[in-house]
Amino acid sequence: MKINKIDITNFRNIEKLTAEFDDVNIVWGENAQGKTNLVEALYLFTGAKSFRGVRDSELVKFDAEFSKIKIDFESEKRQQSAELVIKGRREATLNGVKKKSAAELGDSIKAVIFSPVHLSMIKDGPIERRKFIDGALCQLKSGYKNLLKDYNRALVQRNNLLKDVYSNPELDSLLYIWNTNLARFGAKIVYQRLKYIETITPFIKDIYSGISGGSEEIEIQYIGSAEKVCPTDEIEKNILKLLDENKVQDLQNKTTSAGAHRDDIDILINGKSARKFGSQGQQRSCVLALKLAEAALLEQMTGEKPIALLDDVMSELDEKRQDYILNRIKGLQVFITCCDKEQILRLKEGKTFNIDNGKIVN
Repeated sequence: MKINKIDITNFRNIEKLTAEFDDVNIVWGENAQGKTNLVEALYLFTGAKSFRGVRDSELVKFDAEFSKIKIDFESEKRQQSAELVIKGRREATLNGVKKKSAAELGDSIKAVIFSPVHLSMIKDGPIERRKFIDGALCQLKSGYKNLLKDYNRALVQRNNLLKDVYSNPELDSLLYIWNTNLARFGAKIVYQRLKYIETITPFIKDIYSGISGGSEEIEIQYIGSAEKVCPTDEIEKNILKLLDENKVQDLQNKTTSAGAHRDDIDILINGKSARKFGSQGQQRSCVLALKLAEAALLEQMTGEKPIALLDDVMSELDEKRQDYILNRIKGLQVFITCCDKEQILRLKEGKTFNIDNGKIVN
């Protein structure tokens, strides 16, 4: 897909903005001028919430009653349009037809987003890494979101029972029921995660090789309930075994210490953990490779190219890696924000937009 035009009214610090886009689009300017706001406005059309973790009400310009964003785009080999109105909550329209919820736009408009907040995927604990893979699977598998809900419901029930058993030991026998449910749902989740990693790894390796100029090699390892793709019944048995082995610990801590909600993903550069030993540039390159690989896999599985939204991606990267981002990402419409005007001078093809106080000034 490709976004041809956007019209924004009263969004964040943007009072009024209209822009027509190319395949590669560089949005540059000083900090706090509205670069990320433009990227955020585009991302909302995927039906997801803001990647900046704010409520919809915070997206409306101060002292304005509502915000309105409209895009014209190409998808499914035809011209389309979509509109979002934010007034308390988001209301969405696609090709003139009002949708039941803004989330429904995600069926027609897909994007991958890189933001500095996503560096936590490498730098922080396993929650962010699980969130990345689960978010990607929710876009690809229609039933995966419900599977996560079923698992989390079973997890809450088991944790509640662990607290009750502490004061009522006779309830101990009921743990078997929730162990079974947790293992059954967890095995399906772990299997999907492992299959996703297996499928996306060749894309990640190819993209990271391009970013690093072939000087580094990336690997992805799943750690926890299983380490490689195997039948779900085997994963289920392994989770049940872990739950049984950790029973005493779980009763003492009143929480479940093993399962899909505790699994992790390790990202290695030349055989060493990127989290522990990677430089800032390597860690940023890892996340970028994961995001661009997610886009490539989305295209392969849905037949539609997502757009790539890369916010402040070039900081801490050397010129070789910056050149890859500016000139060597092919087949995707790309939106890149940066502060340094010197960086965009190396752009060979595309459009640039200088944002100042919520306005395009070039």
